[in-house]
Amino acid sequence: MVCVYAISSVVRNYIYVGMTKDVDARLARHNKGREKITKPYAPFQFIYTEVCANRVKAREREKYWKSGIGKQKLRDIRDQII
Repeated sequence: MVCVYAISSVVRNYIYVGMTKDVDARLARHNKGREKITKPYAPFQFIYTEVCANRVKAREREKYWKSGIGKQKLRDIRDQII
């Protein structure tokens, strides 16, 4: 089981999409600045998670959420949360 997740920076206008087997540990790594790509944008909060049956399906969903329409939907979700 692999999860696709989206996190939003609390202080800046930035959304990151990734996939992992342990979403809580992954969020902790992002918030501690242990991921080079997201370090300047910490801290983060979850805005979306999706469980997929396998890594191939998770990669397909991750690519969707990174696309233009997927990112716009994530912005809409983030804006409803805030």
